[in-house]
Amino acid sequence: MTTTTPGTAQVELAIGGMTCASCAARIEKKLNRMDGVEATVNYATEKAKVTFSADIDVADLIATVEATGYTAAEPEPERPAHDGAGEGPSDEERADAELRPLKQRLVTAVALAVPVIAMAMVPALQIEYWQWLSLTLAAPVVTYAAWPFHRAAWTNAKHGAATMDTLISVGTTAAFLWSLWALFFGTAGTPGMTHPFEFTIARTDGAGNIYLEAAAGVTAFILAGRYFEARSKRKAGAALKALMRLGAKEVTVLRNGRETTVPTAELQVGDRFLVRPGEKIATDGTVVEGSSAVDASMLTGESVPVEVGVGDSVTGATLNAGGRLVVEATRVGADTQLARMAKLVEDAQNGKAAAQRLADRISAVFVPVVIALSLGTLGFWLGTGQGLTAAFTAAVAVLIIACPCALGLATPTALMVGTGRGAQLGILIKGPEVLETTRKVDTIVLDKTGTVTTGRMTLLKVHTAAGTDETDVLRLAGALEHSSEHPIAQAVATGAAAKVGALPTPEDFANVPGLGVQGIVDGHAVLVGREKLLQEWAMELPADLASAKEAAEKAGKTAVAVAWDGEARAVLEVADAVKETSAEAIRRLKGLGLAPILLTGDNKAVAESVAAEVGIGEVIAEVMPQDKVDVVKRLQAEGRSVAMVGDGVNDAAALAQADLGLAMGTGTDAAIEAGDLTLVRGDLRAAADAIRLSRKTLGTIRSNLFWAFAYNVAALPLAAAGLLNPMIAGAAMAFSSVFVVGNSLRLRGFRAAGE
Repeated sequence: MTTTTPGTAQVELAIGGMTCASCAARIEKKLNRMDGVEATVNYATEKAKVTFSADIDVADLIATVEATGYTAAEPEPERPAHDGAGEGPSDEERADAELRPLKQRLVTAVALAVPVIAMAMVPALQIEYWQWLSLTLAAPVVTYAAWPFHRAAWTNAKHGAATMDTLISVGTTAAFLWSLWALFFGTAGTPGMTHPFEFTIARTDGAGNIYLEAAAGVTAFILAGRYFEARSKRKAGAALKALMRLGAKEVTVLRNGRETTVPTAELQVGDRFLVRPGEKIATDGTVVEGSSAVDASMLTGESVPVEVGVGDSVTGATLNAGGRLVVEATRVGADTQLARMAKLVEDAQNGKAAAQRLADRISAVFVPVVIALSLGTLGFWLGTGQGLTAAFTAAVAVLIIACPCALGLATPTALMVGTGRGAQLGILIKGPEVLETTRKVDTIVLDKTGTVTTGRMTLLKVHTAAGTDETDVLRLAGALEHSSEHPIAQAVATGAAAKVGALPTPEDFANVPGLGVQGIVDGHAVLVGREKLLQEWAMELPADLASAKEAAEKAGKTAVAVAWDGEARAVLEVADAVKETSAEAIRRLKGLGLAPILLTGDNKAVAESVAAEVGIGEVIAEVMPQDKVDVVKRLQAEGRSVAMVGDGVNDAAALAQADLGLAMGTGTDAAIEAGDLTLVRGDLRAAADAIRLSRKTLGTIRSNLFWAFAYNVAALPLAAAGLLNPMIAGAAMAFSSVFVVGNSLRLRGFRAAGE
């Protein structure tokens, strides 16, 4: 249970006993009738997300659900997984145990229903007492195999409600009881009686007709649909479970100078723990000792390991691929990036899009309307003198065909699969309403620093004077700058080390405030800094270097002069480098019909240089952080639907104001909380993938709803007109649900561009 706004709390309940969307709608309605309670019940995830006032106890919520005829409980906390016997069943084993009774009933139904259907369909198999053999085989199907339907229908009836189970129970029971009457009191029990299998209804007096194949066949078909739906729902939620299992289970903690192995759940903020090569990093933290390469591909999708050293942040569940690290925990438990990712995915899966709310409302009234339509069909056929058999068969077909299950599964399954696949690709969809927004956006506003660019100073280019070797420049300047903590100095040192390898140690290092640094490196008196620093030592830049410096500064880059032994030798260009993938990302965004705009607080020259490099035509520069939200509002006032991509605290308000906020997962918590989509990889190409995936998921939801509605709209009149055999109606109904789930599972094949 979590506290939300003052005076309220939030809890997630595991709901048991639901069999269709109507069940979910009824539980939701009962909970929302309680004062101070706001609830959302999701059939696919079998969970209720409830926000309630502080004067209400969770036990009251559970009692309300149970009074409605279902079970409710707070989900068990995640238990660490251990190898070895005696630790309790795994998630997979528990899921299999839940499916086992349903599988047993399905096997029974199929084994017994197949010969019943065969005898009814093939006159050649109708031996002398075939109808009595059919009764013997069909009775266990209609009683034992269909028992969950009858039990749920009775529970619902006691609470004055009707659900899909009511339709199935009433339909199969009616077909079975009619057959009993025809066998014992009509002419159907006569030895040698035969009747052909027909797709249309033959008008007879009904005394010689039995519908055991309909009762048994419908039960088998619907149980099959339920079983495959249950298995599919498990698959759809597999990405979230995999995400939850990424974390390390145990960790070696350093306490009082000793190494102690404890469960990861016992880690506390401030604890220092050891990560050996090949081990997972137990939780989010800061490296305090050692250096290594960290493989974050399982979490971010980034295949290249990241080099980390003392002072660098590391993320829990990533893999230490190199040396020994000692890490100080900065976040534990639910505060870690992995836990927040899992929570975002789960919240999205538990949410409901507007389209789903419509489907739920329809499902809630659908069942009583269908029962009324069935009774009306029966009355109409009897009233027109078409015969009791035709009237009864049409009425039963209406009951069977009308199952609203496909409507209930249309949105949740697509959401579960879509958000789960997104999590695997490093795209976290915060809520289902986000999907509907992605369809409308036509403009995407991009923050520059940390989004289009790397967000850190980088050595980009080296201009050397005549007769000067670039390697010498990098070795001498890099050695001197390595001793400085200034960001520009660090950029030069890092760039130099990457190109020439190990750097020498300077002597007599001195920092000249506001100008640069000076010292002795390999016997050379070296100066690195502003042009003014060189001028103080009576050194001027040659014409070619002066020209390079001027061009760099016009492009918004920082120019660093280098001199040694009394002579100016080079000019280094340092700037916030554009990410290698940004230009490709902009092309992809344009391909999705979005107009990109670069928004930054930097000067116009810098912004236009970056925009030209990546292919952005519109630039809004020199904007104060608090004014970014006003820019978004102005674009919206022009009639645009705006998406915003950012990573900093200064972007949070704009992300919240935008119609669609995309937060870079490498950014600040404030930005991530304000965004609708989180891009874990920090790669702008993920923004295009996120919008593509969201649109594809929304398209799947819409196609699911279309086919579910179209199926009912088309099939009900056919059933009422007596044109559908009840058994075929049951098969079609079960197929519609399996089709919806199967259509949703196609989203698992979504690929990021370039994969």
